[in-house]
Amino acid sequence: MKLIARSLMAMLSLTAAVNLVAADKPVGTSADFKGPVGLQLYSLRAEFTAHGVPATLKQVKNFGFQIVETAGTYNMPAEKFKGLLDEAGLKPVSGHFPFEKYRDDVESIAKDAKALGLEYAGCAWIPHKDSFDEAEAKAAIEVFNKAGEALKKHGIKFFYHIHGYEFHPHGDGTLMDLLMKETNPEFVAFEMDVYWVVHPGQDPVKLLNKFGKRWQLMHIKDKRKGVTGDLTGKSDVKNDVTVGQGQMDWPAILKAAQKAGVKYYFIEDESPVVNDQIAPSLKYLETVKF
Repeated sequence: MKLIARSLMAMLSLTAAVNLVAADKPVGTSADFKGPVGLQLYSLRAEFTAHGVPATLKQVKNFGFQIVETAGTYNMPAEKFKGLLDEAGLKPVSGHFPFEKYRDDVESIAKDAKALGLEYAGCAWIPHKDSFDEAEAKAAIEVFNKAGEALKKHGIKFFYHIHGYEFHPHGDGTLMDLLMKETNPEFVAFEMDVYWVVHPGQDPVKLLNKFGKRWQLMHIKDKRKGVTGDLTGKSDVKNDVTVGQGQMDWPAILKAAQKAGVKYYFIEDESPVVNDQIAPSLKYLETVKF
């Protein structure tokens, strides 16, 4: 009986140890893919509106996330929003702010980014008419270089989140090449949204290899099979599907991203059924091999 009891105790201890390791393992990571993986809070914009900030942040934590990327503070002062993030056990490491604020009042962005405790502050859309063109790209480059220099003085890194329209042809390459070439690497980093690379027909792996460490953040977002794209930077949000169920070659993309030195990864899922897709997306990332 004593031997059986000792064996049972040993089994219970082993089970507890396994559960503890599982609990401590960062969400969305695998033996090959190291992450870290957070959530772009814009994914749950409908929940923030319907259920409020505290309840939605609790939901984010319940998915297992520890880090997040912000996209506004839902009409709250940055300090109050940060307090709610702290209460939920979530760390904001990057955030999106409007282009016009970078152009006209970058110090207000610095103030809010510092209040939120952000490491990165970025821009996700360059306003433009019809097709994005060289003049609009050059104007954005000037804004980004100045904003990046200003933010660096506050210890914050500026980034631009690409959105697909940057791949219009330009010279021997594209306007994306122009943005990379003429923005100062000291002040400007980039966030690759994989969806908005594939949608206009580009190859994420080639771009990760080509521009290397300029890519410091990534949006993990999958695209429904059979859907073709264009250069508009727009797509039906119903085309966002569970990671691993769409068109993207995630093993190759994530391997190239780790080699390039991407520092943070964020799931962004704009689908109306996002709540059904986040958990299986994380499960896929936890089993991905390359």
